[in-house]
Amino acid sequence: MLGLVPGLDVIDLTHELPAHDIRAGALALVRAVQYLPDGCVVLAVVDPGVGTDRRLLGVECEPATFVGPDNGLLAPAVAMLGGPRRVVTLTSPEHRLPAPGPTFAGRDVLAPAAAHLAGGGDLADLGEPVDPASLVPGVLGLPRPLEGGAIEADVWWVDRFGNCQLNCGPDELAAAGAQPGGTVEVLIGERAKSARWVEAYADARPSELVLLVDSYGLLALALDRQSAAGEYGLRPGSSVVLRPPGATVPR
Repeated sequence: MLGLVPGLDVIDLTHELPAHDIRAGALALVRAVQYLPDGCVVLAVVDPGVGTDRRLLGVECEPATFVGPDNGLLAPAVAMLGGPRRVVTLTSPEHRLPAPGPTFAGRDVLAPAAAHLAGGGDLADLGEPVDPASLVPGVLGLPRPLEGGAIEADVWWVDRFGNCQLNCGPDELAAAGAQPGGTVEVLIGERAKSARWVEAYADARPSELVLLVDSYGLLALALDRQSAAGEYGLRPGSSVVLRPPGATVPR
């Protein structure tokens, strides 16, 4: 990109995603988009289908434009920004590098397209328009209300401290009958634990499971100075059931 647009500012979000993990990539984008500067171009590459007939797209939103594979990686972040204004498939031969093989589209197709846009080029130069409704949908699930008032939630993210971010926000839990400062029963497989809804990690007593709102506004399961993920065998994609006071769980 710097070879095509000297002086370009490049901000590295992360290269530390698990290999082939489209869900983790989509979550990293969702976490970042609310902080993106106006007019930026986002190059996103988690592409297990590289070299196949999956599409490579440029997706213009407000305030950012994304370039990446059409495999669900971009869709959650695009939705968070209000949906796409324009979408094209990256087919222009003038805006790619000569490729010695088909398996490095990030370097040979996506990076030149991102540089073109960052240098002031128009999205329409990069290929043919695409129906926005045809984008592959996102791979991040939503919390699922259960009969009786409980909520089934997924672990979206486990940080290096072992805190487990859920795909459920405080408003959803409050609507189900839970209150900050109160307790929620958490069903993890065959285990049932009572968790207090606290404000800070340090509010947890030794070995006490707690729920709190994390820095992204979502609920997280945590232990004070211990790994909740390790203690309860949780990992990204694990499911838990949150049972507020008065709720029942279907058997």
